[in-house]
Amino acid sequence: MSYRRLRAMFVKELHHVTRDARSLGMALAMPMMMLLLYGYALSLDVDHIQTLVYDGDGTAASRDLVRQFQGSRFFEVTGFVSDYHTIERAIDTSRVLIGVAIPRGFGGDVAAGKARVQLLVDGSDSNTASIALGYAESVVQGFSASVRSDILNRRGVKAPGAIDARIRVWYNSSLESKNYVVPGLVAVIMMILAAQLTSLTVAREWEMGTMEQVLSTPLRPAEIVLGKMLAYFLVGLVDTIIAVVVALTIFTVPFRGSLVVLAVSTCMFLWCALFSGIWVSAGARTQVQAFQMGMLISFLPGFLLSGFVYSIDTMPKFIQVISYFFPSRYYVTIVKGVFLKGIGFRVLWLELAFLLVYGAMIFRLAVRKMNQKVA
Repeated sequence: MSYRRLRAMFVKELHHVTRDARSLGMALAMPMMMLLLYGYALSLDVDHIQTLVYDGDGTAASRDLVRQFQGSRFFEVTGFVSDYHTIERAIDTSRVLIGVAIPRGFGGDVAAGKARVQLLVDGSDSNTASIALGYAESVVQGFSASVRSDILNRRGVKAPGAIDARIRVWYNSSLESKNYVVPGLVAVIMMILAAQLTSLTVAREWEMGTMEQVLSTPLRPAEIVLGKMLAYFLVGLVDTIIAVVVALTIFTVPFRGSLVVLAVSTCMFLWCALFSGIWVSAGARTQVQAFQMGMLISFLPGFLLSGFVYSIDTMPKFIQVISYFFPSRYYVTIVKGVFLKGIGFRVLWLELAFLLVYGAMIFRLAVRKMNQKVA
């Protein structure tokens, strides 16, 4: 491999990138646009749950229970209704997520230790419904424990000492979903952009007829794909810097790790993602086909098989095996670990090793595919 020929290919491709000012501007603005859009739109927090209350008892005990819901930050009591069926209609029309129905005689049942309350939850969104139901059950259990303690004290019986659970949440003490979502978004967005940047480069030259001119030069296939990758590598680095700055300044995501670890892992990941796009482009006959294949290897795996939204451990075994063939899986783990946990090479060496192996394999595949095109 000749450094002079490689530099010539790199400069040629860099000129091609910079001359298309509109495409370059979109490539640089896209990370910020996508990060702002998905960062605000994708929220895993379940709070301010719209709640209706039917208090059929109207006693001090039922009002105490209602105050427990009103005092919780997870619930927003939007109103009180006079009958059970109004809650049903509100849930049917999706005006509320949960309804609390307190039956008549609730106060007397509380004193007797056999009170019941009904929780009606809209289960059309199963994940949100499960979380909301868990919050509601926690409120009811807290109310039940306080009532039981009051009854025992009035009877002159000392209430048994409760276990004092001291909870400490590590890495995301405020439990804000943006601290979990935004670092993963940086990885997913860079996977999509990097693959799309290079997935059209070879196919475009075949369609424009300029690839024959490139092949008439002494350039070798390895020098062609590496020169093309290096030009887009610079664009990818700028995109990553923009995405990280947006995450730190606009979303105020904590950064506890090392910039060196993030920089090294980002370079390895961009190598993998960019050569994935070149491999697809070298095998495609048209830009449309290259674009479709680029989306297939970047967008869907980035969102579904990277662990960004869905935990890989809960997926079927064969899906877990497939996820190992996509670099976004490793980079999502690295970015979240560096941002939130502050871990470094000692912990992340396995993910970095996978990226290194993947990068070597995809580079070899891209060169081989280019060899086949040349032949």
